Formats: sequence, structure tokens, C-alpha cells
Amino acid sequence: MTLSCLAVDDEPLALGLVCAFIEQTPFLRLAGRYSNAIEALRGLHEQPVDVLFLDIQMPDLTGLELARVLDAGNNGRSAPRVIFTTAYNQYALEGYRVDALDYLLKPFNYEEFLRAALKAQAYYELVRRPTELLPEQPTTPVPAPLSEPEKEYLFLKVEYQLVRVAFDDILYIEGLKDYIKVHLRSMPTKPVLSLTSLKALEEKLPPQRFMRIHRSFIVSLDQITAITRNSIQIGTTQIPVSDQYKEPFNQFLAKWI
Repeated sequence: MTLSCLAVDDEPLALGLVCAFIEQTPFLRLAGRYSNAIEALRGLHEQPVDVLFLDIQMPDLTGLELARVLDAGNNGRSAPRVIFTTAYNQYALEGYRVDALDYLLKPFNYEEFLRAALKAQAYYELVRRPTELLPEQPTTPVPAPLSEPEKEYLFLKVEYQLVRVAFDDILYIEGLKDYIKVHLRSMPTKPVLSLTSLKALEEKLPPQRFMRIHRSFIVSLDQITAITRNSIQIGTTQIPVSDQYKEPFNQFLAKWI
């Protein structure tokens, strides 16, 4: 698999270095180079790419602003995955919020660049694998891909990587404003923190195995150890059931009685 890349940086030396790193990496192809984000945006409209190596501090349009524009206006196409290249570490959280794949802090060497590039390769291998396998057997009916409820796991964005979490390992999920905290059986004292909403995650979970019982909690039905009219218990943790979710909870409770 070869990934097409664009490099954007208003510093000529930094731009040249990123381009050189791209060209010496076998699975990357340099599709273009730009010294400002506005020109890069025009180029992306003409030639979409897989990966965007993007500086943050640039005149007229910053790298963060360009990433937001691409995410909001991809017209049904997948926006390129962004790897930020910057001298300012205070933008790391903002980079995370626009779903950046990685964050390279200048000055960085080829080893650090390659680690980020390998994350991009792993990401595209993951998302392209089902579609790339289909043409190999054109005369054989291809079964429909498993729907999310039939899978036994999901992938969560944790820091700058996708982490596989098995449904059987989940105890309960707690919503914390822009984040969720996934409490696991395998790591009871170290929950997984991911930048997403509880509502978005709820849509990925099989409803026969998970239930939202509070605006801030989703629980694994298999992990419930005790239950009352107004709460459930998972291990030593007591979780309240809010009025908003009482009706589906009562339907579930009826099966217990």
C-alpha cells in the first residue's frame, strides 16, 4: 500500500526536510508541497491525498484552521489524515480535537517521522482492508460485512492511536464532557480515556449487551452484579438510573424478576 502525501510548511528548510523524509519512505508518495495553507487547500480540491503533513503556525490560514475546514467540507469524501509538524507543543490538545493522527514536535528526526508515518500506514490498512479484498473474487458472492452489533470489539481513539477494546472487557462507560472513560475488567484501576461523546459511542455498541441508564453512564448488562429500582451495581460501583432512561431500564428489570 502506498499513501499519497502533501507537505505544508511556510519555512523552506522545514518543508524541504519533510519532503525528503516522505521521498525516502517506501510506502509514502509525495503528491505536492506548499508553503501556505490556502494554496494547499486549492491543491487538495484538485488532488485529494491520504496524509497531510501540516505545520500549524502559518500566515493567513493556520494548520489547525485548515484541518477544521477539511473535516467540515469534505463533501462525502474522507478528509486526509493530518500529522502536525510544529515547534509549539501547546497545540497538542487542539491537534487531538481535530482528530490528528500524530503530532511531530520540531526539530524531529527521521525515526520520529517514520513512527508517525507507520501510524498512518496502520490506519489505512485497517480502514481499507475490507474494500481491497472484494475485487479478488469477482464471481463469488461476497457476504455483507458484519454489522457493528455482531462484532466482539470496537476501536477507540486513545491519544494518537486506535486501540481495540473487546466488548467482554467493558464494565461500564462514563461520560466526561468531551471525553469518555471506559472502565475495563482487565484494567480496573486504569480506565481508557478517549476523546469522543457518550452518544457517539452508544451508537457503536450492541444494544443487547449495553444500556444507557444515565446521561453520564452506559453499562454492560453482562457485568451487572446487583440491581434495584433506581440503580445498578457493577462490582463495588453503584450507578444511578436517571428518570430519562427509566422506561427501557424497567423493561430490562422485568426480565430479572
